[in-house]
Amino acid sequence: MRLELAEFPVKQLRLARAFRYDAGTLEVDQQALLSLVSQDARIEEVSLAVVHSGEKVRVTGIRDIVEPRVKIDGSGQVFPGTLGPVEQVGDGRTHRLSGMAVIATAAYEGTARAGLAVQRSAILDLWGPGAEASRFSVLAGLVLVMKLREGLSDLEAHAAIQAAELKVAQRVAEVTVGLRPVDVAVVDLSVQQPQLPGVVLIQGCLTDSHNAHSGVSYYGLPIRDSLATFAHPNELIDGAVTVATTRAVGHFPITWDWQNHPLALGLCREHGKRLNFLGVIIERIQFDTFHGKEVVAHNTAQLAQTLGANGALVAWTGSGNAFVELMLTIRNCERRGIMTTLVTYEFGGKDGVDSPLLYYVPEADAVVSSGSRDRWLELPEPDRVVGPYDKFTILSYPGAPVVEAKGKLTLDARDMLIGGVDNWGGESWKCAAY
Repeated sequence: MRLELAEFPVKQLRLARAFRYDAGTLEVDQQALLSLVSQDARIEEVSLAVVHSGEKVRVTGIRDIVEPRVKIDGSGQVFPGTLGPVEQVGDGRTHRLSGMAVIATAAYEGTARAGLAVQRSAILDLWGPGAEASRFSVLAGLVLVMKLREGLSDLEAHAAIQAAELKVAQRVAEVTVGLRPVDVAVVDLSVQQPQLPGVVLIQGCLTDSHNAHSGVSYYGLPIRDSLATFAHPNELIDGAVTVATTRAVGHFPITWDWQNHPLALGLCREHGKRLNFLGVIIERIQFDTFHGKEVVAHNTAQLAQTLGANGALVAWTGSGNAFVELMLTIRNCERRGIMTTLVTYEFGGKDGVDSPLLYYVPEADAVVSSGSRDRWLELPEPDRVVGPYDKFTILSYPGAPVVEAKGKLTLDARDMLIGGVDNWGGESWKCAAY
């Protein structure tokens, strides 16, 4: 597949009475977008706001973030299986509005009140320490603020939020139709150099098989008890992988992350130069039994070997015992002669002195850290709050204290901050040995 990704950078974002893009300034028709979202009876109220980097603004109730894109040429459409039919994507031409994002926020509490199934939302600061800790603070944000109808099931709430954000993103991106892009990146892996090593990206995905939505979808279908799934990186760019929109947590990547997967895009750029990028293996992790973990690790390594991989980048999403599958996958790859490098964030505790990894095998002898998840963060008072919540709980356990959105916040981990955990090494952190 050959995909042209045409870029239209956004430096200024405004609400207006028509859609217009000119020299980095994007104007969106506020009423048209509100009418588009209001057609869904599951959404009782909706409003729009614009936020820019550097403003003393805090956004609450974040469920997902997506970069506006639209298919100009090629099969299917962006976000297949969700916005449109299941049709292969990843070829032709896609337009993207870089430097901005649609931030979907919604008031929804869910049916579960405790445990892993409890619904969670996140916050984002556009200035100060919170902005420094999040990759999304540099983007101009078109904030979609929704109130959902009471009585919706978790899946109905997810479907309503996701449909709204993706429709808005697509409609906004359509402003670029017929315009000349600033830049065009070509992603084409069809030609391989036989003298170069073959490399795969093994992307572990924590899935909650006991929840209404597993957390990650491929062509709109939640990944559950599946074994390894092969995907072309161009499919990620065109939105074939999406997430559950009712559980926004800092250590879970969101739709924007999948669209802009730094490891996948980095391997694409090196294709034909330093390596042959063979594609992405999506590995379902967090099986309930050790037997299940062993099987999926074997299956993933076997698929990598069948693809002809000499090396593998291994990354993951989530926390807890899902890390076991990742380490077993590394062991299975290494025993097949596939050299692996793990990219992971650390745990380590508040002071960074605890064990940084949850589980370990000796074969994992090449590890790249993307920073700590557990460090505390003090957030100052904002001048303005955007979103559905003026008050919220920092933690999800029953009886957790309620805090004022417009007050100072103390986060005991980065989970509450969207983009607060560097999942795949896309940030600009520096490392020094001493």
